[in-house]
Amino acid sequence: ARERERGNLCRQLKGDLHRKPRCHGKMEDFNLHYRFLNWRRRIREIREVRAVRHQERYKRILVDGDILSYHGNSDEVGCYVAPRPLTKENNYFEVCIMDTGVRGTIAVGLVPQYYKLDHQPGWLPHSVAYHADDGKLFNGNGVGQQFGPKCFAGDRIGCGVQTEFFDRGMATVFFTRNGKEVGSVVMAMSPDGLFPAVGMHSLGEEVRIDLQAEWGLDEDDSAMMVDSHEDEWGRLHDVKVCGTLLEYIGKGKSIMDVGLAQARHSLSTRSHYFEVEIVDPGEKCYIALGLARKDYPKNRHPGWSRGSVAYHADDGKLFQGSGVGDPFGPRCYKGDIMGCGIMFPRDYILDSDADSDECIDAAEVKYKQRRVRNIMYFNDEDEEDEGE
Repeated sequence: ARERERGNLCRQLKGDLHRKPRCHGKMEDFNLHYRFLNWRRRIREIREVRAVRHQERYKRILVDGDILSYHGNSDEVGCYVAPRPLTKENNYFEVCIMDTGVRGTIAVGLVPQYYKLDHQPGWLPHSVAYHADDGKLFNGNGVGQQFGPKCFAGDRIGCGVQTEFFDRGMATVFFTRNGKEVGSVVMAMSPDGLFPAVGMHSLGEEVRIDLQAEWGLDEDDSAMMVDSHEDEWGRLHDVKVCGTLLEYIGKGKSIMDVGLAQARHSLSTRSHYFEVEIVDPGEKCYIALGLARKDYPKNRHPGWSRGSVAYHADDGKLFQGSGVGDPFGPRCYKGDIMGCGIMFPRDYILDSDADSDECIDAAEVKYKQRRVRNIMYFNDEDEEDEGE
């Protein structure tokens, strides 16, 4: 009996020894599966954080492509923060003011990633901004210092960081206006970087942001940029120049209250085309684009009098030296771009320098081999007929 009892006890102990490893193996499998699920969840969380990190943030701002518009009631600030900070490779951005709205309270600068969107850039610590309405620089507080000129519709405000200071914990932030540097300020770099930001605070404010803008172009490239300053215009009547913007400032009460802006230089074979974008059509979009003789009457729309031709945006008609226009093209509205140019014959030669103010009066046209009629094409059908 004792031998049987001893044998049963041995078999029980042997069975227990075999069962323990099986139980331990199940526990290891369970722990491994649990760790795997934790890693999957962690990877998903990291991906979500990265996705959120590369999303633009904005409040009371309407974003339409690269156009930012204020979308509030003028009592609260609207702010936009770009999805990515400035880097050594992309250390500059620009904002073009399309419309100053009621007050022109537009701010351009750099902020931390999670900047409070109900504050203008520059008002809170670790942020800096150039404010267009008063030309002041706000550097981490609500009291600004006089920094540069005020900015208006058509002006371009740029902001960047000097690349040599990226790895030193400090940043030299500089600002530009219409391609020219206004000034700079030194500030501490945020751990997450400095993100481009735009603030607005009144109805009607609208800007175009270019996060891929470049600063410090070569001379050959910069020479190709259009720089429309007041000295580029030969005559200005009831028209104000603000950067690249032309604004009518006349009374607009009668047919004689016309504003005229005439370029100083005529079109030539080297510069035979120009364009105008309608930023604000005004009440009736009485905008005309065309060509006129040098002594054209200042109170007449281009196309109305002898020696001129113009495309009128309000009715889409073409006026050629007469007050009666002919149907020509579609009407034009806000955001439309109108262009005008001359198709010079291949053997058209100017004896005088095309950049001279008197080039039209002194120019003599020479023809090689055969006489060529200088025909201005007004539509595609005419061009095809002439080509035949």
